This record gives sequence, structure tokens and C-alpha cells, in this order.
Amino acid sequence: MLRPPALRPGDSVAVVAPASPFDRTSFERGLEALSTRYRPVFTPGLFESSRYLAGSDARRQNELAEALESPEVRAVFCARGGYGAMRLLEGLKLPQANKLLVGFSDITALHAAFQAAGRTSVHGPVVTQLGALGARVAEPLFRLLESPSERPVLRGEPIARGVAEAQVVGGNLSVLTRLLGTPFMPRLDGAILFFEDVTERPYRLDRMWHHLALAGAFRRIAGLALGTFTGCDDKDLAGDRVIRELASATGLPCVMGLPAGHGDDNQSFALGARARLDGSEGTLTFLEGAVA
Repeated sequence: MLRPPALRPGDSVAVVAPASPFDRTSFERGLEALSTRYRPVFTPGLFESSRYLAGSDARRQNELAEALESPEVRAVFCARGGYGAMRLLEGLKLPQANKLLVGFSDITALHAAFQAAGRTSVHGPVVTQLGALGARVAEPLFRLLESPSERPVLRGEPIARGVAEAQVVGGNLSVLTRLLGTPFMPRLDGAILFFEDVTERPYRLDRMWHHLALAGAFRRIAGLALGTFTGCDDKDLAGDRVIRELASATGLPCVMGLPAGHGDDNQSFALGARARLDGSEGTLTFLEGAVA
């Protein structure tokens, strides 16, 4: 996997909105947190809104392309997830020089395109989340972006015994299943598959899981690393109970409840990097950094 160059304090970083519009107050708080370390730049079009999108596809496509191509910009931070990044995939052209991409949730569509093209990217907080989560999330993110030797260890709940060492791919479960059968789905063969989700009822989690199963995903991967499933409970059934039962049935090494996703602790890590999943210890230990 191609890794982007490490960031340095004071570097210019672009903030883009490739998906949904966002709350201005949350954005300003996140921008303030980002500004303590880097020099964020963005265009006025960032604040546009068209139905459930942050402006037209053309606006968002051009904004993303300019940020990826600009020689002054060292990294690209996403303002928010929501919905809309998938609409940009057909026109997405990755520059020859790799560049850091940071975000999660709907940004999974862009992450998948990066991994399908042999590049790493960073599954981490969007700008509107960064201010609310505070230093316990921001400081590890900055270390990950600035040091090749920063290799996170995420701890969760042991679900199924076994050890797997492989590249980590995935992201948001709902978005990932929509990429099956497209050229933007990253290779799953021998991989550790990570996913998380938010406000999906238990039967919908079950349906998406079986979509992956029918596509042969669980016959191809080496292990499962599961993040948080926030707000996924029904009145008489917990979403994480459904996920736990489905994961156990695969027989794959599995850890659940890793601190990554829509909860109040969204720790950053490199998609596309190799890691060691230990289903007995409940750990996902990265063996490679996010940057060169």
C-alpha cells in the first residue's frame, strides 16, 4: 500500500464537504481544534446546501479534486459524513502523489476507492466531531498523521478466538455493502474487515450482514474487527447482540466494541495498513503506520 508523507505542525490542510451539509457551530469547534496543529483552508462553497447534500455534485467533486491535486495542501479532512460521497466516485481521479484523507461514516466510499487503488487513508473523526470529542481523540489523531512509528492498539471485547495478521479494510457497514459489485470495493481476500454503524435497526444490520455473506465476504477474509453500533437498538432487541451472534457464527477471529465509530470515542487508524487481530485478547494492534 502507498502511504502519504507525514504531516508537520503548521502544514496547510484542506477541509472539504463531499457528503451532507453540517451544523456550523460543531464545525467551528472542530475547526478550532484542527487549527491548534495545522493551517486549515477551505472555500466558501463548503457551506452550500442542496437538500441532503453539501451543494451540487459538481461543486463537491471540484472541491475534492482541487484539494487532492493542490501541491500546497498536505492532507484532506472531511467536514462531515451523512450521505453523498458515493455520488462522487465515478468522477474521482486520485493524483499520482498520495495524500492523507481523514474521515469516517459516509466517507467510507472515498476510503474504499483509496484502498482499491492501493493507498492507505485514515479512518478518524470528521471536523464536526473533532471539537466535541476533545483531546483524547484529537491528540492520537495528530500523532498518527505525523509519525510513521505511531501504531495504535485498539481494545475491545473478545468474541471469537484466533489470530489474524492482514491489511485492515472497511468502514461504515451500510456504505460498504452498497459498494459490493463495483470497482470501488477494496479487495477482501485475506483481509481483516472492520465496520461500524449508527441508527440502523437490528433487522437492517442482519440484512446488511447477510448481503456480505451472500457475496462471499466471510469466506474470503481472515478476521473481523468491529467498532461501535450506536443507536442500533430496537425496543426489545439490542443491535450489538445481533452483531455478536452473527460474528460468532462465522468462526472467524473477532473483536467487537473497538473504540471507533459514531460513539463518544472515535480513535483513528490507517485503513490499508497491516494489523494483528487477537480474538482471545480483544485487541487490534497495528503493525504499520499511516504515513511514510
